[in-house]
Order: sequence, then structure tokens, then C-alpha cells
Amino acid sequence: MKDLYAILGVSKNASQDDIKKAYRKLAKEYHPDLNPGNSQAEQTFKEISQAYDILADPDKRKRYDRGEIDASGQEQAPRGAGAGAGAGGFYRSYTAGGAGKKYRQFDFGEDFSAEDIFADLFGGGFRAGGGPGGGAGARSRAGGPRIRGDDVNYSVPVSFMEAANGARKRVRLANGETVDVNIPQGSDDGDTLRLKGKGKPGFGGGDAGDAFIKLNVQPHAYFSRSDKDVYLDLPITLQEALDGGVVTVPTLRGSVSMRIPPKSSSGKTLRLRGRGVQPQGEDQPGDQYVKLRIVLPEDADEELARQIRAWSEKHPYNPREKAGMV
Repeated sequence: MKDLYAILGVSKNASQDDIKKAYRKLAKEYHPDLNPGNSQAEQTFKEISQAYDILADPDKRKRYDRGEIDASGQEQAPRGAGAGAGAGGFYRSYTAGGAGKKYRQFDFGEDFSAEDIFADLFGGGFRAGGGPGGGAGARSRAGGPRIRGDDVNYSVPVSFMEAANGARKRVRLANGETVDVNIPQGSDDGDTLRLKGKGKPGFGGGDAGDAFIKLNVQPHAYFSRSDKDVYLDLPITLQEALDGGVVTVPTLRGSVSMRIPPKSSSGKTLRLRGRGVQPQGEDQPGDQYVKLRIVLPEDADEELARQIRAWSEKHPYNPREKAGMV
């Protein structure tokens, strides 16, 4: 079985922050939504998620380091324990079937019945003669196996500005409970947040599963984003393009003044340093890139057209020729 630290590409003494950063980077690379139809990427993403599930939890990480749980989170037999582990028995993992599905096999002593084995498989919900299920006769043996509850996945719409600057969102879970979720500053579309213990309940005293909140970042009216950098098309007038000047530009954290150089053409891009996204925990924000776009007035009259035609006749030029398009 692969080493969890090796899966995330970090050392065994890596900090929790290093583990989180490594997971975010790999998750973005191998997420199934970004690799449709790629079964290898899907399998890698599952391994990355499993590794992060254990290493991101300090308690689970300590137990993994001590060899108490394996890379899948399953309990390990005590070191030195063998087939004669006593009447209490112990679990060991094995795989079977073409899909390589993981099962747990119980080595039991003489005081364990077949019902104990089925109770383990069905989370204590087995009744003799009735198969798995709750209701009358369903019980969990005292001191019996503890089964962790299933995880639950949610998708939550988040505005562009909420993702960029951070926010607090109220989410209604499947059981009707509402929780307030912190959206970290600098979150990106597809990022997933984990709510520990907010999944389905466990069996036999086992821990509840987790809830995973996938962020669905909505597009903005005029901002777009690539990693930490933000992009904006800025409409300007003919006069501002010819003479230059100072204009007001919206950014993620309020409006700022920006100087346009004289004789600026449409498509010219200016940079506002440090006005991009600053992900939580990172010291350096990205930049904002402003592309100029000359816009004629909607009520342009014949006078303007005559002046432009007169100037063009005296100063003919072909911008496509300079660009090598003719």
C-alpha cells in the first residue's frame, strides 16, 4: 500500500499547512471534472483525497504514523498479534473481486457467532433470519464493531466576490440542519471544504461521516480570473485613448485611480500590481490586468463622422498592414 506522504509529495515532518497546500495543488490537477473520461486521473484523485483525509486530521495522522491505522484508515492489528490473538479476535484487511474492493475479515474466537460477523458487515443492523435492516430484533453487540458513517457531498453556489474575498455562507444539510460555512479568501471554482462529522451517522458507536462542500463559483459581470490574477476589460472614450488621463477602475477591494497613456489603442493592457486575489495563508496577492477597449458614443452624429473622415483622408494608415495581416 502506498505511503500517504509520498502520495501528496511531502515529507513526514511536513506542517499541516504544507499538507493542505500540496493537496490543493494536486486536487486541481487531477479533479475528475477537469479530466473527464480519464480513469487514471480519477483513481489518483481518490488516492489524494484519502491521503488528505487522514493527514489533515492531526489525530488520524498520529495514529497513522504509529501504525495504528493503515493508508485506507482501517484499524491495524496490534504489532506482534498473530492468528492466536485471543477470544476477542482482530480484523485484517484483504481484497477480492476484479474491482479490487476492500473487505475486512474477522478472526473470531469460540464465543463469537455467525451473527457477530454479519453485524460487522451491516453495521449492527442484522437480525437472525431477516438479513440487514433495523426494526425489531436489530441490535449492536456491546463492544462490537464500530462502523464509520458515509460521507455526503454538496454543491454550493458562491459569487465571484465571495470566493475572492472570503465569506460566510449558510448551508442546509440533508438532515435539515443548517450550518454556517467559512469560504476561505481566494477560493476557486471546484474547491472542496470538509465539515468533519456532518455526514451520515455511524453504527455501533462509530464516528459520523464528513460533509464535503464543493464550491460552484458564479461568473462575474466584468471580472475574470486565472489563478491569483484578475482580468478586466475597461471601456474608454476616444478622447481618453488619444490624450490619456486618469480614470477610475473597479478592483476586488474597491475602486482605484489608473493613468492611461496618451495614444492608447484598444487591446492595450495595463497592470495594477497587487490588486488580484490573495488566497488565505499566502503573503503575496496576484495582479489585476486591465485591457483598454475604445467605445464610440451611442449618440455619435454626422459631425463626428465628417471630422474622422477628413482626418483619415489627410493621414491614411492601415493598422492591419503593420500587424502583417495584409
